Amino acid sequence: MTVKRSVENYLAYVAEHFPVVVITGARQVGKSTLIKKFAEERGGISYVTLDYPVLRNLAKTDPELFLQKYEPPVIIDEIQYAPELLPYIKIRIDKNRKKGMYYLTGSQMFRLMKDVSESLAGRVGIIQLYGFSRAEVSGKDEKPFLPSEDLNPKPVETITTVFDKIYRGSMPLMIVDKELNPEAYFVEYVQTDLERDIRELGEIRNERKFIQFLSCVAVRTGQELNLSDMAKDIGIDSKTADSWLSLLVTTGIVYLLQPYSGNVIKRIVKRPKLYMMDTGLACYLGMWNNPRALEVSAMSGQLFETYVVSEIIKTYTNNGIDVRSRFSYYRDNNGKEIDLIIQENDKLYPIEIKKSSDPGKDAIKNFSVLSSLDKSIGKAAVICLSPITVPLDSQIVQLPISVI
Repeated sequence: MTVKRSVENYLAYVAEHFPVVVITGARQVGKSTLIKKFAEERGGISYVTLDYPVLRNLAKTDPELFLQKYEPPVIIDEIQYAPELLPYIKIRIDKNRKKGMYYLTGSQMFRLMKDVSESLAGRVGIIQLYGFSRAEVSGKDEKPFLPSEDLNPKPVETITTVFDKIYRGSMPLMIVDKELNPEAYFVEYVQTDLERDIRELGEIRNERKFIQFLSCVAVRTGQELNLSDMAKDIGIDSKTADSWLSLLVTTGIVYLLQPYSGNVIKRIVKRPKLYMMDTGLACYLGMWNNPRALEVSAMSGQLFETYVVSEIIKTYTNNGIDVRSRFSYYRDNNGKEIDLIIQENDKLYPIEIKKSSDPGKDAIKNFSVLSSLDKSIGKAAVICLSPITVPLDSQIVQLPISVI
């Protein structure tokens, strides 16, 4: 099975406008495959990976010699292992500001971005990559999601097909190899790739407790973040829990959806909501080994919401759009909540997510709280398991998950 990445168009655009292209994301989401395919199509771009200890040591101890050996245009894979290269790349770019000179990939997102922003500000185009999106798997064109009655809900999906996808997740190998058992894949992923990244980013003195923490995070996906409760459950202090969560965000495993901040700030909850960016990993860590049991479990609503939010995020990042300033959620101290708010062109688009085929108008009862804000309100939506699009009123539409 061959899957065309939606982000390929944005990658080509960035390469034509910046001397440096950075592709970042969690391990095994397809960064190396994406850039190698791009290089093969373009031709004349060499490749080197810092996974090899000898090359990594050369890059760290003698970055000038390393860059003499690997002249641009060149792909440098796993650049986070040798941030010492970045100031020397800057010097070379400033001498010869050609577009598409260096293509850098790395799995430690925030640390890499900090190093890049300090050394290559104004010289770099950044691409955030996650696992395969629904549009990529189905071969559809991918546009940033906004609620609309014109969206095409095909193919129609049932709760069974949706939870099969939730259970397997979006890692490329899990999509391509239909016979691969999720437990076999994710046990290796956690024990090798994830633990290796975590060890490199921070000191983990108790790996058993860290694995417990991972599971604790997974079963809280789709919930408001409460670090003190998580720390208490694992038997660690809040400072350690905060440090470990930061590592998961840094490696692209977890996304924190920030609360909306506006004129009603005094009554709005300030804590972010936590989402695992791969539902298959969340299921494995939460010890779910059967999609049918998951489908009827107490966690099914959380994982359905996580799935929808992560897929909407991908529709933006695959088009080169930073979601951090666009996405939020609303919850006030009266318990009124809106799962997701997308801000676009100074309008707010509220979205509710329900694991139901017909959630009805009760699902939209909290949308009215936005009327107190000094923002225009765009089309609102309830994303659910309905087989068809149903207008609920002139400004609110019920949408099948298949529109994403």
